[in-house]
Amino acid sequence: MEKQYEEKQYLGYNQFNLLVRVIIAAGCLLSYFLADASSVADDSFELFLILGISVLVISLMLFFVLHIKTEIKDEFMLLSGFWTTRVVKIDLKNIVSCEKVKYSKFMLNRAVYNLHLKGKIKFFTSGTYAVELIDKEGLKYRIGTQRADELVGKVKQVIK
Repeated sequence: MEKQYEEKQYLGYNQFNLLVRVIIAAGCLLSYFLADASSVADDSFELFLILGISVLVISLMLFFVLHIKTEIKDEFMLLSGFWTTRVVKIDLKNIVSCEKVKYSKFMLNRAVYNLHLKGKIKFFTSGTYAVELIDKEGLKYRIGTQRADELVGKVKQVIK
């Protein structure tokens, strides 16, 4: 099998989850620095410092955790995710339509893998655009990507 396209998307780049982690860490660190050490009988306020730093370290580590790997091999698109997820194999011979679309009307979106919702199967980590594939049975796949134009070109090349 010859690889024609490969893209890796990492969990740490998801803007929604990153924003939540930064707000939690900032709240913990702010609570630590605003706590008056003389008014606290024990050193429990130092837990806020430990928690804030821990959230920041975990956030940095998530930049190296693979969320979705998108590959086109021969006439198939393979989508693989976390350790426990199954590989989704899309037969590109059955695809009738392929186009670049805006992933969502919202600016912040959660990371999803193989989410069946409202007649679509969604795969998303980060970015603005997605590739929407429609197969012969009318099933829609919406695949978030950082390189939408390139992916559309490769899929259309395989379809023809």
